[in-house]
Amino acid sequence: MKNIHCLFLMTVAFCIATLRLQGQATQETTGKAYKNVIRYDLSGALLYGPDRHIVFGYERVLKNNQSISINVGKASLFTADRNDIKTDSFSFNDDLKNNGFKINADYRFYLKKENKYQAPHGVFIGPYAAFAQFKRDNQWAYTDPNSQGKLVQTNLTMNIFTVGGEMGYQFILGKRVALDFVLIGPGFGYYKINAKIKSDLSQAQKEELRGAIKDLITEKFPGLNNILANKNFDNEGDIRTWNFGYRYIIHIGYVF
Repeated sequence: MKNIHCLFLMTVAFCIATLRLQGQATQETTGKAYKNVIRYDLSGALLYGPDRHIVFGYERVLKNNQSISINVGKASLFTADRNDIKTDSFSFNDDLKNNGFKINADYRFYLKKENKYQAPHGVFIGPYAAFAQFKRDNQWAYTDPNSQGKLVQTNLTMNIFTVGGEMGYQFILGKRVALDFVLIGPGFGYYKINAKIKSDLSQAQKEELRGAIKDLITEKFPGLNNILANKNFDNEGDIRTWNFGYRYIIHIGYVF
């Protein structure tokens, strides 16, 4: 969560500095209205790592200062090591697979009364929908003295679907550089998490191992610690819940 706080403070500071810039060439001074933006999710790359989060998007301005956009790309979970999680009987041993993807879309209304420039420059509000899937296979060492070095494999799948509303501001700097900030994005999401265990463990041992998996993802995944605070895996290895979430994104893009 410290990364999110730092990113937010950096965003506020950058916005203040940007608003002081005067005399920059924009579509108002060039006489040409640009209607397309291709963008890169900079905030996701900063939070999760540029190798694990590669999401690109496209925005198209429609009539009446409205636009529609879609963003899609690779998004995998955090990395882990052997010192992250240990229980009385299990310790984290290795990452076997770690992949996933994100896709989201929004419909924006650029507020004419609040904006000096034409869309896609200025304050916007609108609805959004987002879906993310993460898959992760891990290997755990069974540390019981009688286990003789037994290894246990787990398969984790997380599906998150969220709908909500957003408010933000998109700057057009120079002639073609777009900096897009989704600053307020409350939503309501459905979270489905499944943790399969490939081993003949007892039910108590499975509960202990799934508890370690829950500790791992809530420690590493921003926001899940609150959403899963009072949730536990059932006997089939599932957690299903609805909860409130939020959306906060910084994009950098090219206008054309």
